[in-house]
Amino acid sequence: MRRIIRHMVWVLVAVGMAACTASRKAGREPMVGGLTGEAYLEKVIELSPEWQTLSGKVALQLDLGAKGNTKVNATMRLKKGELIRLSVAPLLGIEVARLDITPEGLLAIERINKRYVQASFEEIRNSWQVDLSFNVLQSLFLNEIFFPGKLQLETGDARYFFVQTEGEDAVIRAKTSKQFSYRFRTSAADGSLLETHVGVAGLPYALNWKYDRFEPLGARRFPAHMQVVLEGSSSPTILNMDFSRLSTGGDWDTVSEVSSRYKQISLQELLKMFIK
Repeated sequence: MRRIIRHMVWVLVAVGMAACTASRKAGREPMVGGLTGEAYLEKVIELSPEWQTLSGKVALQLDLGAKGNTKVNATMRLKKGELIRLSVAPLLGIEVARLDITPEGLLAIERINKRYVQASFEEIRNSWQVDLSFNVLQSLFLNEIFFPGKLQLETGDARYFFVQTEGEDAVIRAKTSKQFSYRFRTSAADGSLLETHVGVAGLPYALNWKYDRFEPLGARRFPAHMQVVLEGSSSPTILNMDFSRLSTGGDWDTVSEVSSRYKQISLQELLKMFIK
């Protein structure tokens, strides 16, 4: 009898220790906007837009530092999983430049001087020292968090991130390799994504993508202004994008044909035109 009682005591002690351990862990888990860290991460993932297409007008302002500013108006078309297109047509609707981003890479067409650049994402990563892919860029344009290698985040993917509060914001970091870092600044109040940072360990190169002026778009909210800062050169390159007349739905051709009369230039030649 005493042996049975002794075993029961040991079981109760073990259960009590496990409960205390679980309690301590729960106490250490951050609370964000009244939610546990994991629940908050699931909320942010659920906020990812479900649109298959997105289009609208965008005013682009490129700040090249000592080289001055460039302003153009363009049309943006995004077809999820297939294409992100920026088309510049300032003169009577006649296109003068086009940028296509596809899962294969980048195609930039400059029609006035009949030139084009075609580069794979591997070449882009080697030239810019930033871990970019179509899925990453698509998430950046759609104002959603991402995890490298994942085509679409699900709530179960919250385990790939950890979160901590900083004032009124919540900073989400991806659990990735030490070579690249991915940081997402969100509003602790509503979970909206305010800034994405992609950095390279040990190097000055980084990409900062900021969002503000959120406006209703269907059942979601979308940032009418984005600012992209490419760091690592002698002076940062800054691109401001102001969106208007946004809509979802629709369809269009995703293939761009390049005339045989056009001259192909390298990605390095293109970069020399903008970055010292």
